[in-house]
Amino acid sequence: MNYNHEIALAELKKQYPAGCVVELVSMDDQGAPPKGTKGEVMFVDDIGTVHVLWKTGSTLGVVSSVDEIRLVPKAPGTG
Repeated sequence: MNYNHEIALAELKKQYPAGCVVELVSMDDQGAPPKGTKGEVMFVDDIGTVHVLWKTGSTLGVVSSVDEIRLVPKAPGTG
């Protein structure tokens, strides 16, 4: 693993910690949930795939260099 990958991976894991909620913006996969689907991040693996449990029941991972998700801000008072 090179230094730049390690830095990018650490930043991705910091940006999308387990338990945070994300929304799908775009995904290059025919089996992708519909745009706008929300899900909970399970973990980010060592190659930078963000594994998400989508509200549709799917657990399709997000490839950060190809797909796009956005962090859903927590509602006030929810921690």
